[in-house]
Amino acid sequence: MPLRKQRDYRLLWTARTVSVTGSEVSKLAIPLTAVTLLTASPSQMGLLTAAASVPALLFGLQSGAIADRLTRHRPLMIACELVACAAAATVPVAWLLGLLNVTWLIVVALVIGTAGVLFKAANFPHIAAVVDPDQRTEAVAGFQASYSVASVGGPGLAGLLVQVLTAPLAVLAEALSFLASALLLRSIRTPERNEPATSKGMWRDVMEGLKASVTQPVLRALLGAGITINFFAMAYTAVYMLYMINTLNIPQAMIGVLIALGGVGGLLGAWITTRLSKRYGEHRILLLSVLFFPMEILAVGLLTGPLWWKISVLALTGTITGGIVVAFATCMGAITFREASPELRGRVNATMTFAVQGVLALGGLAGGFLAEFLGLRPVILLCAAGIALSTLWLWTSPLRPNPPSRPRPKHQDPNTTLSPSIDQMINSKRHQIL
Repeated sequence: MPLRKQRDYRLLWTARTVSVTGSEVSKLAIPLTAVTLLTASPSQMGLLTAAASVPALLFGLQSGAIADRLTRHRPLMIACELVACAAAATVPVAWLLGLLNVTWLIVVALVIGTAGVLFKAANFPHIAAVVDPDQRTEAVAGFQASYSVASVGGPGLAGLLVQVLTAPLAVLAEALSFLASALLLRSIRTPERNEPATSKGMWRDVMEGLKASVTQPVLRALLGAGITINFFAMAYTAVYMLYMINTLNIPQAMIGVLIALGGVGGLLGAWITTRLSKRYGEHRILLLSVLFFPMEILAVGLLTGPLWWKISVLALTGTITGGIVVAFATCMGAITFREASPELRGRVNATMTFAVQGVLALGGLAGGFLAEFLGLRPVILLCAAGIALSTLWLWTSPLRPNPPSRPRPKHQDPNTTLSPSIDQMINSKRHQIL
C-alpha cells in the first residue's frame, strides 16, 4: 500500500510536521521576547542561542543508548512532546504573571532541547515499526519534506502570530503544536516489536555506537561527509547575512523570500528522490547530490552584476540546493537504516546527530573569525571549496559502484578463427549496421 494511504504513517508524518512548524515559530518568538520585553544583553542572547544546541552535546550520545534499550519507542516520544508542551506553556503564563525573565527562557530552551534530543533518538528506530523496509526511503523523504514545509510556512506564521498575539503568547502556538503531536502519536495503532540490545552500562553502550559509526566503512563515510558539509555550511551561514546585505546589496525583504525558496526546493527534492531512488538506488543519488553541494555557495561568492541578475541567480541556485540537501539527507538516512544493525540504530543515529550538532558551533565560530581577517568573499569561496571535500569521503567509500571486471583474454594463435557462434554474432551486427 502506498505510504500516503497508510493511516499510521500519515499520523506520524503529521505529528512531526506540526511539531517542527511549532518549533519554527518559537525560533522567532522566544528571541523577540528576550529582546523586546526583557531587554536582554548580548551575552544573555548568546546564552539563549546556545541553550538550543547544548542538550545535543550533553545528552546526544546517551539518548541513542536509551533508545536502543527500549522495547517500545512511542511512549518515550509522547512523553517528550508533553514535557516540551509544558515547558513552552510556562512562557506566556510567566509573562502574564510578571515572572518572566531571560533565565526562565534559557531554562525553557534547555528543557525543550533535551526533550527534542530524546525524541529524535527514539523516532529514528521507531520508523522501522511503522514502515516496511522497501518504503523507508520514501518515508525518510516524507520527513525531510516536513522540514521543508516548516521552513517555508514557519517564519511567516511566526511573524503573523507575533504581530497579532505579541511574542510571549506566540510561544503558546509551539506548546499547542507539541500537544497536537503527542495526541497524533497516541493514535498510532501499529504494535512495536523492537528487540532491545542487552545493556552493558551507559558508557559501554555509547562506545558501541561510536565504534560502529567509525569502523563500518559506509557509516564512517557518511559521518565524515556530514561533518565536513555541516562545518563549512555553518561557517558560510555565519557570514551569509552580512555578505548578502553589505556586499551584494540584496534587499532585506528578498532575503526571506530566497530562504523560503530553499524550502520549496526541498519539497521538490523529496518528491523526486522517492522516484529516482527506486530506479537507481539511494547510493547513486547520494553520490550525485554531493557533487552539487558547493554550487550555491560558489555562485554567491562569485556573483556580480545588476540586482535583477543577482536575485535571479540566487533564486535558482537556492531552489536547486534545497532539493539537493533533501535528496542527500533522505538517502543518508535510508543508507544508515540499512547499514546499521537494528540493535545499534538508535546509537548510530545519535552519534551522527551529536557530531553534526557539535561541529555546527565550531563552524560558526570559524566562519566569523576568518571573516575578520580574510574578508567576507574569501571566506565564502573557502567554504565552497571545503564542502567540495565531502565528495572524497563518499567517492572513495564502498558506496561508489565498481566497474565490472573484465576477464583477461587468453592467448590465441593468430591463425585460429573465432568460434562459429561469435562469428555469427559479429556478422549479424555488421548486417544490422549496414
